[in-house]
Amino acid sequence: TLPPAPIGAGRPALPVRLMAGLLYLKHAYDLSDETVCERWLENPYWQFFTGEVFFQTRLPCDPSSLTRWRQRLGEAGMEELLAQTIAAARTMKAVTVHDLDRVIIDTTVQEKAVAYPTDSRLLEVGRRKLVLLAKRHAIPLRQSYEREGPKLRRRAGGYAHAKQFKRLRRVLKRQRTVLGRVIRDIRRKLEGASEAAHMALIPWLERAERLHAQRPKD
Repeated sequence: TLPPAPIGAGRPALPVRLMAGLLYLKHAYDLSDETVCERWLENPYWQFFTGEVFFQTRLPCDPSSLTRWRQRLGEAGMEELLAQTIAAARTMKAVTVHDLDRVIIDTTVQEKAVAYPTDSRLLEVGRRKLVLLAKRHAIPLRQSYEREGPKLRRRAGGYAHAKQFKRLRRVLKRQRTVLGRVIRDIRRKLEGASEAAHMALIPWLERAERLHAQRPKD
């Protein structure tokens, strides 16, 4: 869910479309907060993309506003923003399911050195997203691992920083076990769930299953 605009006295909130668009452009072109604002100022297409009707001659915002907005949005919010972007692209027929499947397969099977902390982060994001969607569609889970999940993520980060890779691998193994249990629990209970629940959860279950099966090179 996108962060709501603050209500009350003070400077007016920046438009959500502007901030979401700037974040998208920043990640699409791998730019810093400062650079994406500067590029936006000289690019009419970027300005139109973020909701402007007339060409602007001032920076869209202070670069620090992007940092604060990103923190308010959080990791799960960024995942949701990506999901909504993909859904909009499918509605407009800009991409097809086949296109998305090909991208996912290409990025999954190609050889690459995946950092252990990144693996840990993705496993926790997968668990959290599935739990969130299950709650949203009234699917009761046997266990959500709401406390253990973040704790394992922090331990993985600490072990990675200390280069204690044997302990780190044990944490990753536990994270995969946790994610696997959540996946199986939801799969079982989806049989009696609504069509809306199926539409929302099946794509994320498939992604989580690919992530669960993926192993980094030691």
